Amino acid sequence: MRRKMLAILRILSHTVEPLGARAIGRELGRIGIELSERQVRYHLQFMDERGLTLAVGNAGRVLTEKGIAELDSAQVTDKVGFVAARIDRLAYATTFDTKTGTGSVILNVSLLAEEDLDAALEAAQVAISAGLCMSGLVIVAHEGETLGEPVPEGMVGDGTVCSVTLNGALLHHYIPVNSVFGGLLQMREHGPLRFVELVSYAGSSIDPLHIFIASGLTSSWEAATTGTGMVGAGFREIPAAAMNEALQVIEELNGWGMNGVLAVGAPGQPLLELPVGMDRVGLVVVGGLTPMAAASERGIRISQHAMCTTCEYSRLKPIDELM
Repeated sequence: MRRKMLAILRILSHTVEPLGARAIGRELGRIGIELSERQVRYHLQFMDERGLTLAVGNAGRVLTEKGIAELDSAQVTDKVGFVAARIDRLAYATTFDTKTGTGSVILNVSLLAEEDLDAALEAAQVAISAGLCMSGLVIVAHEGETLGEPVPEGMVGDGTVCSVTLNGALLHHYIPVNSVFGGLLQMREHGPLRFVELVSYAGSSIDPLHIFIASGLTSSWEAATTGTGMVGAGFREIPAAAMNEALQVIEELNGWGMNGVLAVGAPGQPLLELPVGMDRVGLVVVGGLTPMAAASERGIRISQHAMCTTCEYSRLKPIDELM
């Protein structure tokens, strides 16, 4: 009961609009919890009675302050592995075809004040020009439009390609990917030097790269402009037997403007001082949040949401076309 209740609270926390039982049931199914619409209504009634949720007419439910507090105080064990599971789910949901350049990619979404958009895009372009991005293609959604969730009044949403798109592209070529760590990567002379901090995806309840950015530990702007600094990056492993095919997929992604792989190791050999398993190959991928992290470091207030939604590749545009 508690697991299902927390799952419903978590789903409601990801939207600003009321959600009905049918929509909640659909989202529960996506994370492996199968409940009928009637069962969802039972759980919602239970949470209404305890003041965790509030019915908004026929539109559905929203979280109350008590519901938010309950979710925030949930046992850590209920949250561990949430990020790793989301990575796997979104990688599977990605449909991007590296041969044709069609299908969906995964987006990180940043919300900011509309009047700050031009300055944020200018700062992000600096990081993109320095190669500190998964892709130089972005999408902007304005007030009332939807980018994962409705954009609030007076705000804009900026979507950048998430590095988990690489996982999806490899998966669709039958190459399994293990997202091992999210880390703080030291850059020197515009190249990756070493990881100085690491957080395991499997043991984390929050996206590690978001932690580093929100804590002010990145210096993406400095790394982009001087070649030296700290950026968020992910460490992946793939089977050594699939290395050649994986390199082909990476090359095809590069052809579509998705060139976030910073380093590829050798079979069974350490990469940037990190050990790699036997018959495995390490990959280092820059965090898709990096361009907007650079904007945040320039003093622009930005709310970043990692691995937020999927989007058709055809909707993305080069950042300079939006400036």
